[in-house]
Amino acid sequence: MDYNRAFTDALKTVKKEGRYRVFNDIERQRGDFPKATWYSPDGLKGITVWCSNDYLGMGQHPKVIRAMEDALYISGAGAGGTRNISGTNLMHVQLEQELADLHNKEAGLLFTSGYISNEASISTIAKLLQGCVIFSDEFNHASMIEGIKHAGCKKHIFRHNDVDHLESLLKATDPVLPKLIVFESVYSMDGDFAPIKEICDLADKYDTLTYLDEVHAVGMYGKHGGGIAEQEGLMDRITVIEGTFGKAYGLMGGYVASTSAIVDAIRSFAPGFIFTTSLSPVITAGVLASVRYLKESQIERSIHQERAAMLKEKMRAADLPVMPSDSHIVPVFVGDPVICKHVSDILLNEFNIYVQPINYPTVPRGTERLRFTPSPLHTDEMMDHLIRAMDVIWTKLDINRTH
Repeated sequence: MDYNRAFTDALKTVKKEGRYRVFNDIERQRGDFPKATWYSPDGLKGITVWCSNDYLGMGQHPKVIRAMEDALYISGAGAGGTRNISGTNLMHVQLEQELADLHNKEAGLLFTSGYISNEASISTIAKLLQGCVIFSDEFNHASMIEGIKHAGCKKHIFRHNDVDHLESLLKATDPVLPKLIVFESVYSMDGDFAPIKEICDLADKYDTLTYLDEVHAVGMYGKHGGGIAEQEGLMDRITVIEGTFGKAYGLMGGYVASTSAIVDAIRSFAPGFIFTTSLSPVITAGVLASVRYLKESQIERSIHQERAAMLKEKMRAADLPVMPSDSHIVPVFVGDPVICKHVSDILLNEFNIYVQPINYPTVPRGTERLRFTPSPLHTDEMMDHLIRAMDVIWTKLDINRTH
């Protein structure tokens, strides 16, 4: 058998569809976010990054960097093992306590990524509830879908944010069976919010646990950065809250916060936690500094919301097809993978603007888009340069300006 051909044929298919992913080699500039250096085929170029998940620029914050430098000096680089075998240090414990406090829960648990925290926690919770039925929003993240698959239990997919459809599925399920609703607070490709209160009302009515992914909201919303659930006063109604450190907090890693019993069960049974080397103390120290800072500081969140609103306003004024979005996410509709990649390439090569195309399977076919994430550090001048560049490209390529 020609094994290599199987892989090359698969890649040919992706390339033919126009959704082959190209990684651009960039180097962020300490203290000068959102500027970066692009190692292009033609040499080094200074660019402005418009697609970073470091939403607030905390990966460049002096307090975060100083905490990481101190931790490196005190503890060295690595954690030294899994959490069970020499890999737990004081900062892991302190961070888990901070996260439990942030979400008003009894306990928190750290993971090496938000993907792993979802996959490991959802699958473990469902497996421990014999006969569990999972109800999942159709737009849930791939990590949540993997967790549901690995749970091996019965599942129902409800239409995106459709509480009536969700209730019809709950109503048709045997009331004696354990049930779990999994959903996100902010859906990152469309930028819309979940109807958290209405879903919690259904959970109460049908005796169901709730699992809320707040990865695109923690640090960003709520008085202390606890997410949309905090902003809406609903944290106490959610069974499990999951978050990440890779977005508003500016580093990497993931976590869950819940009751002591649920967190201890995940800690004790989830392979994705048990058999993984724990977060480096350097990263943990940076995250701890970031979480503590954003618990108190409101300025980054306030400016960030103003910047996102301003970019949407400027795009609408330029007759660009910005998609409706309630959050800080600013998606611009293209609708074709080849054109989407072409626009991204022109922005980078000709205008020094870096934004990656978003294609299938991240979004459904025919809904390809550019996804902009303005930060508190994107200036009016940067926005105006972006708008002028996009207007030129849309006109030159005769791209549909309606959505």
